[in-house]
Amino acid sequence: MIFAELPIADCADTILVHTQRWNGQAFKKGRRLSKEDVAQLQSAGIDRLTVVRLEPDDVAEDRAAQELAVALLANHLRVDPSFTGRANLYAECDGLFLPQAAAVDRINRVSDDITLATLPAYAPVTKSQMVATVKIIPFAVKRAALDRCLAAAREAAALALSPYRPRRVALIQTELSGMKPSLFEKAVGVMNERLAAFGNPPVAESRAAHAAPALADAIRAVKSADLILVMGASAIADRHDVIPAAIEAAGGEIRRFGMPVDPGNLLVLGDLAGKPVIGLPGCARSPKVNGFDWVLQRVMADVPVGHDDIAAMGVGGLLGEIASRPQPRDHRLEETPAAGGPRIAALILAAGQSSRMGRNKLLLELKGKPILCHAVDHVLAAGLAEVIVVCGHQAGKVRTALGDRPVKVIEAREHRLGMSASLKAGIRALGPKVDAILVMLGDMPQVPPGLIRRLIAAYNPLEGRGIVVPTVEGKRGNPVLFDRRFFPEMLELEGDVGARHLIGTHDDQVAEVAVEDAGVFADVDTPEAYDRLLAKVPQ
Repeated sequence: MIFAELPIADCADTILVHTQRWNGQAFKKGRRLSKEDVAQLQSAGIDRLTVVRLEPDDVAEDRAAQELAVALLANHLRVDPSFTGRANLYAECDGLFLPQAAAVDRINRVSDDITLATLPAYAPVTKSQMVATVKIIPFAVKRAALDRCLAAAREAAALALSPYRPRRVALIQTELSGMKPSLFEKAVGVMNERLAAFGNPPVAESRAAHAAPALADAIRAVKSADLILVMGASAIADRHDVIPAAIEAAGGEIRRFGMPVDPGNLLVLGDLAGKPVIGLPGCARSPKVNGFDWVLQRVMADVPVGHDDIAAMGVGGLLGEIASRPQPRDHRLEETPAAGGPRIAALILAAGQSSRMGRNKLLLELKGKPILCHAVDHVLAAGLAEVIVVCGHQAGKVRTALGDRPVKVIEAREHRLGMSASLKAGIRALGPKVDAILVMLGDMPQVPPGLIRRLIAAYNPLEGRGIVVPTVEGKRGNPVLFDRRFFPEMLELEGDVGARHLIGTHDDQVAEVAVEDAGVFADVDTPEAYDRLLAKVPQ
């Protein structure tokens, strides 16, 4: 790869290193300059450029990132198309992420130019959460270096995801005189919240006296369960205390007493006929994260956990001083998207009166369901954190059409004033933790989930990509993603205008994602457009 400042006449078929702006126009860095581009820059009075020219043994950044990401693929992971030298890998289901540090390190030692970053080992992840990213630092890398990384990726599985699996869980609570019934009820509720986070049904609860013989009988009575949990009326003080003694009396064995995680120290891990029996620490009555959660995650994901595994939890095991440890369900819904990537909401604009169509275009049928529902289903399949449908005209019919889809439906009361009213109503309805919004038109049923995910993958305001727009042969389409920094300007809009003018105003924050799908232009405004859509899409 040749990096140099060249006369403009010598810059055709090179890659632009720095963004060039002139007379309200701009070529972004990373653009491969055509002869027409060079002529346009010359006419603007630009006589020299810093560019990169690829050599025969160079692999362009996007191709290199994609090749390595594909080589890293494992069961339950997917990779999206690369962008600006980055290819991201995502979870295809909820589970426990299991990167192999030695394999990841081996890839990262090959070249400074090629990097692989992942979530920590044993990170709980949700479907569509980013788990790893390949980033090529320069505009291209040498084929030999890339081939060494590919060989390392194929030699040892660097990434893995173990899905959660529902199972039958029995909870035994021991009793002492004077204990309030509400204490037992709370423990059941908290445990069911934990299990629901894994897609698991509620526990089968039973109770026994806080004595080893009675508890041993209770354990034998539920030995057909896949997982047995024991919540003691008193903390487990010793390896020979009531709960470990009862596990052994029931025919089981103790694999570990105590764990280097605080809170959670007083946990007992036992085994009964190959199935885990866990004596719970007192902190498991609380919804806050504790050592038991770490053990439970592994059990639910079929990841082995024994004496040595628990012994290795000490680094990072000090949880007691964390200011806020949310409930497990809240953790999955609120904190995980932020930990695994930005929290993106979709605003689907569905408030217009369809004056050019003569009837509500959003409710016209396509392949057995309304056009609007196609757009909504594609956004839902893309895995966004929040989906808001803004309705107005025939709001009741729109709500009925959407059925029980997991979206928030709001009404823009001033929708007759134009698109700006719908946009502002949607922004005001957003949750507090949204990083960006994807503005989607309700009459665009041919924008697939994969395209939406590509726009999200390109979003990075810290790298100058706060507005992301799809393009086909240089022409910009919809939907468009906007960082939250632009919300105040959107709230000042008036009339029948959207937020597209922000693209021109903030060109330095615009990232164009080249796509082949003409669905980014295919709205349904007129009867003729509807007829073309019906002719194009098999019914």
